[in-house]
Amino acid sequence: MQRAAAIAVMTFSLAGLISHSSPVRASDLNRSAIPAPVSTVQINNPATPASVPAPAASVTPQPATQPLQMVQSIPLDDESQDDEYNSLAEAVAAQDSAQVDTTQRCLAGAIYFESKGEPLAGQLAVANVIINRSKSGRFPADVCSVVKQRGQFSFVRGGEIPSIDEGRASWRTALAVAKIALEAAWDSPAPRALFFNTADRRPGGNLTKIAMIGNHVFYR
Repeated sequence: MQRAAAIAVMTFSLAGLISHSSPVRASDLNRSAIPAPVSTVQINNPATPASVPAPAASVTPQPATQPLQMVQSIPLDDESQDDEYNSLAEAVAAQDSAQVDTTQRCLAGAIYFESKGEPLAGQLAVANVIINRSKSGRFPADVCSVVKQRGQFSFVRGGEIPSIDEGRASWRTALAVAKIALEAAWDSPAPRALFFNTADRRPGGNLTKIAMIGNHVFYR
């Protein structure tokens, strides 16, 4: 009897274990109690809780570059470019004879009568003698007065420069040379000269010969 009772107890216990360990259906699981893994959260999902950090974006390091240097353009000076000539002949050809003032006319008259047959360098040297005189303090202080000074230039008549046919090419050249000399657009071939004469006539006084250009000798 006791053995039969023990067997009966063991039978009922085993039956209870089997009934409690029967499989549960998936629909019966409480899914709200199972947390979602972090790896399944998407960065751009608006429903993602704020407490779940988004993975950091990878940044590729860029090589260091030197800062760009700003280069300021320097405008060219048009006037200085215009005054640069390759030769005296080019400078003469570039002059405009449309407008002539009194000083230019007086100087051009002296160039015309004293050296119109001379090379351009000789004509420029004559012009610079007159300009140098006007700045020296030893002669009148303006170009026209230097040209018309009594006893200085033989072409002057009664203190006036004779009329000139301004249609001649030699006049236009003399006028261009006068403008170049007044603007100091070309260096004088006889710097600081105050006197000139033909090669067969030597001026009086203790003068220093500077240059001989064409048929004229220049002194100071």
